[in-house]
Amino acid sequence: MALDQGTTSTRCIVFDHTGSIQSIDQKEHKQIYPRPGWVEHDSLEILDNAKLVINGALSQANLAPEQIVAIGITNQRETTVLWDRRTGAPVCNAIVWQDTRTDQICRELSQAAGIDRFRSIAGLPLATYFSGPKIFWVLENDPHLRRMAENGDLLFGNIDTWLIWNLTGGTQGGIHVTDVTNASRTMLMGLETLNWSPEMLRALDIPLAMLPKINPSAQVYGETKTLLPGIPIASILGDQQAALFGQTCFSPGEAKNTYGTGCFMLLNTGNKPVFSQNGLLTTVGYQIGDQAAVYCLEGSIAVSGALVQWVRDNLGIIQSSQEIEKLAATVDDNGGVYFVPAFSGLFAPYWRSDARGIIIGLTRFSNRGHIARAVLEATAFQTREALDAMESDSNVKLAALKVDGGMVFNELLMQFQSDILNVPVIRPKISETTALGAAYAAGLAVGYWGSYDELKNKWEIDRTWHPIMAPGTRDDLYSRWKKAVTHTFNWMED
Repeated sequence: MALDQGTTSTRCIVFDHTGSIQSIDQKEHKQIYPRPGWVEHDSLEILDNAKLVINGALSQANLAPEQIVAIGITNQRETTVLWDRRTGAPVCNAIVWQDTRTDQICRELSQAAGIDRFRSIAGLPLATYFSGPKIFWVLENDPHLRRMAENGDLLFGNIDTWLIWNLTGGTQGGIHVTDVTNASRTMLMGLETLNWSPEMLRALDIPLAMLPKINPSAQVYGETKTLLPGIPIASILGDQQAALFGQTCFSPGEAKNTYGTGCFMLLNTGNKPVFSQNGLLTTVGYQIGDQAAVYCLEGSIAVSGALVQWVRDNLGIIQSSQEIEKLAATVDDNGGVYFVPAFSGLFAPYWRSDARGIIIGLTRFSNRGHIARAVLEATAFQTREALDAMESDSNVKLAALKVDGGMVFNELLMQFQSDILNVPVIRPKISETTALGAAYAAGLAVGYWGSYDELKNKWEIDRTWHPIMAPGTRDDLYSRWKKAVTHTFNWMED
């Protein structure tokens, strides 16, 4: 069983030994926007939804709890939950990875040595994206919570930690743990030591007492006390690392791209971290049991599928997300229109929190179809930027890109992605690779599956797209995109 807690919904998927899906249950949760740039979730709502979808998935598959050999957890990363150890109650809403309230904190910390001040320790630039500055913000703004943190009464976790603490007993002995992939997204872990970094804790003034214990991504951490009593929880993986694992990218040089709320490309770089010179993140890909950790370069894009939702909900030019492809197909090209969705600034490779979104290139000729096409192309262009940086950092020329996530069924987007990258784009038969990766890791931990080779043999291609665009057209489109991006800079001032 994989519990997949994402940015917009929580899903539970049950897999059998062949890796086939037996059941899926899913429930969306509320997106909370208290101020411009602030994004929050109700962590109690997420916990309730997790319990509902676990029961739903069991019921759909007509399974008894004792038929589940293990549970794997995968989660939206960086989203920060703080709760009272004694009562189990959250002390505030969860602060979501997209939230930009820590912008000023990051600016101040970067004044002395720039945004790469801590890259050699944590592998990350100073950015609003990560959990550490979010914790700092809460403690700076509430002296009572700071005292609780110092006394060990305030606990921190990304969503994985919050769910596991509650599922293993909560105030009645719940275990307070995370794994190396989630810890590597806090900005508080030493990337090479795989432990909380004393230097980072000092820099962000965060008490060690509030942090969970860091573990490998696959091992038995404990057993569920509620809902499914006695079932081992045997894997934890941040969602993008889980997708890498589910795509069986076990060898250096293999890469995947996940098209979800945001868009995330990961390249396996082996057992040594590669520190980016081009604005990418260095992160832990996974660590199975006592094996050496596997590292990745990551290109993180804040807004991809979320842009389609925005066009649906805020502009109303489509009624459902699925309509975007049909509308985009009413025109032959983008008509010179580009949409740069810098709603929360720009992530990789720019890391510009001062940027804001633009639609540019509009003329009297432009229509809804051109805007829809620009929406889809924005995801493909941002992926190209991440890939260019990745190839420069790693000196690896990508031969093909494995893709997953909700947008991979948009065939117009997938063809354009192949065209703008000039490499084949491959969709696997099982597109639920995030949940599959969590299940695979948990299955390895309890011996349900025996080896990486066994898992690799289960991976099958569903469809491949090959580039058909003329080189001159590709270069012209990408050049105009790069020009459009520069117009988003310096919009927000100090």
